[in-house]
Amino acid sequence: MQWKDFFYFSHGERRALTLLLFILTFTWILLSYPDFFSKEKQVTAETEITPDTIMGPSVPEKIRIQRQAVNKTVTPTGNTTAKYNSSTGFPKQEKFPAGTVIELNSADTTLLKKIPGIGSAFANRIIKYRNLLGGFYSVEQLAEVYGIDEERFLKLKPWFYVDKEKILLIDLNQATEEELRAHPYINYRQAGAIVRLRKQKGTIHWENLLLLEEFSEYDKERLYWYILTVY
Repeated sequence: MQWKDFFYFSHGERRALTLLLFILTFTWILLSYPDFFSKEKQVTAETEITPDTIMGPSVPEKIRIQRQAVNKTVTPTGNTTAKYNSSTGFPKQEKFPAGTVIELNSADTTLLKKIPGIGSAFANRIIKYRNLLGGFYSVEQLAEVYGIDEERFLKLKPWFYVDKEKILLIDLNQATEEELRAHPYINYRQAGAIVRLRKQKGTIHWENLLLLEEFSEYDKERLYWYILTVY
């Protein structure tokens, strides 16, 4: 008998050995992890398998949850009231009632958007133009904001008043040429004329500006409200 005969097995013997190995492996698992099958059974028994368990909340349920989250605003008393717009799926923007009037030079975008006819785009444009000017001296200046045509302006006008005390004034003797040009009512040529006049006289006042040919009567009328030293 040769040594390789010890490793020869018949078909029946191989099946018996395979079964024996399976039994040994299963026994080893039971001895090593006694709680494995009991825990798995417990989880299966306690967990109710539903479509939401497998896939998460359905689309209508997600929408309901989201709406509950955004459909509330905090009132001054701390209570919550629904402000949901059912047609769009977004929080509803509150608008002021007719007859409300707000101060144009201090209103922020949140306040501006409460005016009928003003959304985020126009609110941002109004704030940007107001910053460039230094403030509005008249509600009429709203018509200068990009996109506000005559029809829209006439609808917006009754909602505002201006406090001229809030205007940021230009100091003709301190402002740089770049700062002067940044003002909507002063162009490149006019800014240069102011700087040259300042170099000649050392100190200039509003009355000196009136003599510059670069400024028309209309220019002087508009700039009057923005010059620090007015004489």
